[in-house]
Amino acid sequence: MSRILGLDLGEKRIGIAVADANGIATPLMTIRRARRPADDAVAIASLLSDQGATEIVVGLPLEAAGQEGAQARITRDWVAAVSPLLDAPLRYRDERLTSHLAEQRVGPMKRGRSGGPPSKTQRDAHRARVDREAAAIILQDELDARTAKSTHDQSTHDMESSR
Repeated sequence: MSRILGLDLGEKRIGIAVADANGIATPLMTIRRARRPADDAVAIASLLSDQGATEIVVGLPLEAAGQEGAQARITRDWVAAVSPLLDAPLRYRDERLTSHLAEQRVGPMKRGRSGGPPSKTQRDAHRARVDREAAAIILQDELDARTAKSTHDQSTHDMESSR
């Protein structure tokens, strides 16, 4: 299995994770969204090269009932703008509840100095950690689904071969 990047696209940031050859997704980094998708594509192309990744999985924010809403359309528009500029296929993965799960994994935001409210810097750093973790969850979901499909396909093939 080649290395794969996972993206959690937000309004202000993009959480990024990477999967290794063993099929384990790890949070990598968070980048600030550029004003133009083409500039995002430049940053992602650099990461593809640095990480030796050959594919990208983008979280698709479906609504609770599974329909595509405004955020899913925004994500699809962004992918349509960046994909021609990247030398890697992009696929979508349902990202429902990943941010909630990521927040649980990361834990609560730390308090500010002397126990006061967190500073803007602390809030931004916490959100960036959540975005990276969400990207890892999205990517791990995709990897797990591929493994399950591969196992199912192999089982079906084995059953047909034994006839």
